[in-house]
Amino acid sequence: MTIPLWAPDPEQVRVARITRFISHINDRHGLTLDSDYFSLQDWAVANPRDFWSGVWKFCEVIASHCGDSVLEDVEKFPGAQWFPQARLNFAENLLRYRDDRIALVSLRENGERREISYANLYLRVAKLASGLRAQGVVPGDRVAAFIPNIEEAVVAMLATTSIGAVWSSCSPDFGINGAVDRIGQIQPKILFVADGYDYNGKTCDSLQRASAIVKSIDSIELTVVVPVLSKQPDLKSICNGILFEDFLDDGATAMQFEQLPFDHPLYIMYSSGTTGAPKCIVHGSGGSLLQHLKEHQLLLDLKREDVFFYFTTCGWMMWNWLISGLASGATLVLYDGSPSARNGLALLDAIDEEEISIFGTSAKFISGLHKAGHTPRESHNLNSLNTILSTGSPLSHECFEYVYNDFKQNVRLSSISGGTDILSCFVGGCPILPVYAGEIQAPGLGMSVEIWDDEGHSVIERKGELVCTAPFPSCPIGFFNDADDSKFRAAYFDRWPGVWAHGDYGEITQHGGFIIHGRSDAVLNPGGVRIGTSEIYRQLEVVREVIDSIVIGQEWIDDVRVVLFVTLREGLTLDDALCAKIRTLIRENTTPRHVPEKILQVADIPRTRSGKIVELAVRDVVHGLEVSNVNALENPDALGLFRDLSALRI
Repeated sequence: MTIPLWAPDPEQVRVARITRFISHINDRHGLTLDSDYFSLQDWAVANPRDFWSGVWKFCEVIASHCGDSVLEDVEKFPGAQWFPQARLNFAENLLRYRDDRIALVSLRENGERREISYANLYLRVAKLASGLRAQGVVPGDRVAAFIPNIEEAVVAMLATTSIGAVWSSCSPDFGINGAVDRIGQIQPKILFVADGYDYNGKTCDSLQRASAIVKSIDSIELTVVVPVLSKQPDLKSICNGILFEDFLDDGATAMQFEQLPFDHPLYIMYSSGTTGAPKCIVHGSGGSLLQHLKEHQLLLDLKREDVFFYFTTCGWMMWNWLISGLASGATLVLYDGSPSARNGLALLDAIDEEEISIFGTSAKFISGLHKAGHTPRESHNLNSLNTILSTGSPLSHECFEYVYNDFKQNVRLSSISGGTDILSCFVGGCPILPVYAGEIQAPGLGMSVEIWDDEGHSVIERKGELVCTAPFPSCPIGFFNDADDSKFRAAYFDRWPGVWAHGDYGEITQHGGFIIHGRSDAVLNPGGVRIGTSEIYRQLEVVREVIDSIVIGQEWIDDVRVVLFVTLREGLTLDDALCAKIRTLIRENTTPRHVPEKILQVADIPRTRSGKIVELAVRDVVHGLEVSNVNALENPDALGLFRDLSALRI
């Protein structure tokens, strides 16, 4: 029998918010559910109206009108209508607290630290919202940002959404074309930019790129510049530019929150765009709010006294997810810069310095600490830390064990998975369930998530496609400029009509948890046998010589062969002995079909700006195909390393 790495003690279960929620549901509906997650989950999926109405009440959604109807047209997916009579405002829910508790702590790589209370955050948002209204911004207008992860980004988003305008942001490390490919599609009225940012010890100017972006998008009427590198940046190159502080209406002291339908557009997010033009995914206000409240309060167990951090940029959906933590009254920590600062310990230092209780990061970051031999439990006290979140790619068994052996023993490690597509999670953590190595704890509460085989049958302890078989509130409204929803339906509903196919390849475990083996479109298929890429990456976690890797399937002699690329520690060269070691390890721990026919050394592995490796882009390059949007990559030059590999043609 598998022994969990961590399990909640009875007191932790008793005081968890989800336990209180179960009592709330029992009282409302005359039920006798005990503190068992899966019993609650079964009831929630079978009774979506009662469940989501219960979340609304328990999490105290602020709305001028709720209405009697929770869900209409339930047989339509997509197309179901949630809370069709409701009127509410997203920003009003995030600004419900107006006291002296710290709302935001902004940290920069260079050591600068700022903080703002909930009371002062409300005032800053009020002043900016008034400035936006004076500029003519109205509900439905788009407001975009090309900005670092700083306090002003949060203020601008809240001011925008308080009016009912639609917010969209890119991180400033995007090139001009990458930003225009995204922002240009949505035709924003206002653009927020910063004069620059710091990353990995370098000071990066943003104004030159911002100027080119503004010139390329004729809908932009005003560009608001946030001083980051200089108190008085030169705005001569910025058409219709104004400083952030000058744009504020200092006379404004109170907010006017537009009361809008539940599915009023809130955010426009972008797909990675490595296989085509980025898709502009439109998310609704009510669905995003309700889903985030559920995930934060019931599954993350977020409380007012928590200090909540996630390493992200403004271009990744985890930023939007983090900022919703304001609705629960927690203190949010923003960090802008490289996670490698302070010899790779900047984020660990922040845990102690800011007394972070919930620490969110990527699987790559945890793996990097592991590979570098860091032992955080010895170098840091970590007394405040109770939860570690990981996403971006599958977290290996070895990294789970590393966290409990070398990071902190008494901590809940929640691997979570969902995405930009739903602005939330399909599977994730739970404070009243144990943690098993390599497993995501549970399906998202109220999300009808299953694993299907190729014939569309639900399977357990077998690999297949992750699907959602019933409507959920955070299903996107659709894609921008997709009037008949044809592109939207093609992206998620073509394979099985009425069923969301997410594009993840995974399995349900004997514990009811999930293992994600990688993206379905990157699954390897040698000899007709489907292999998830994470099954190979997992084996490389224990190979100290390898610091990063990417694996693809190459079409070869009427079949597919597995090709593995590795980057090695400085000074090492791939030789026959290391290749044999890697192949033996993979063969012994998986199957002979997993063993790569080719192992090649490369200097760098291409990744998206949220840290995900791009297997499809590498596969296309190896097959001589063009990658249509290299601007989506953090390190686009790395793709060139794969263009002329003669060894792959042997």
